[in-house]
Amino acid sequence: MNKEINEKVFEIVREVFARPELVVTLDTTAADVQGWDSFSHMSLIVMIEESFGIAFETEEIGMMGRVGDLATLVEQKLTGV
Repeated sequence: MNKEINEKVFEIVREVFARPELVVTLDTTAADVQGWDSFSHMSLIVMIEESFGIAFETEEIGMMGRVGDLATLVEQKLTGV
């Protein structure tokens, strides 16, 4: 895993939920974050896509159960793996 990507994803999660103090790890899930619903999830996805200059497929979005899954998909998109 790419530490820089992870840290940027963590930062974006904090920004989307307007909680700079939020402890975000690769194992963080929507259930761990108050206010993480389907609307905020899509806001998070859009912000990730814009920040990294990538686009997710619909089926990829459905596979994101943890923040780590999201970070892994970002890395795959950026490296073409």
